[in-house]
Amino acid sequence: MNEYYKLLQVSEDATDEEIESSYRALKEKYGEERWQDGEAGNAAARMLEKLDVAYEEIMRARREARQTTDGTDAFGEVADLIRKGDLAGAQTKLDSFNERSAEWHYLQSVVFYKKNWINESKKQLEIAMQLDGGNAKYRDAYEKLRSRAEYTKQTGGAPNTNPNPAENGEQMGGNWCAQCASFCYTFLCVNCLFNLCCSCR
Repeated sequence: MNEYYKLLQVSEDATDEEIESSYRALKEKYGEERWQDGEAGNAAARMLEKLDVAYEEIMRARREARQTTDGTDAFGEVADLIRKGDLAGAQTKLDSFNERSAEWHYLQSVVFYKKNWINESKKQLEIAMQLDGGNAKYRDAYEKLRSRAEYTKQTGGAPNTNPNPAENGEQMGGNWCAQCASFCYTFLCVNCLFNLCCSCR
């Protein structure tokens, strides 16, 4: 998301009104330049498209962040459901979003991870990083997940990669804390992954 704010020449702390004002000004600027001959006009036309994407992505993410239930933002509610172990509730909440931002894909990755669907979790994190490449939280989670997958491969384990989770009626990953203890003993504490997973006790 950082690149979108940079493109609109505003900070992430800017108000919606400031973002819109800058967007309109830049649209006007490049709207005039697109009529220039040659590459200058083509570059301006491409910039107009980028501005539209950036503005829509920023405002969409902000709308989602403002969705509230009992005073809790929607993403925060999903995180709370995950912490409580209510994966079905978290998934239902995620499915209710009309638009899916980088944070949405991050939380979907956490749900998949908690179910021990490692490949699916990894794919969701990759999408989150594509949408918001500057987010350190996503990169850190991805590196930890990749390390876990490599460790599992080296020790002969095989993460569940069920391509259709709905076919499996039971909640997967139920014995995860026992595995977590093993990973903590080596080099990867699963509790650190996503900051939303089970606690090592």
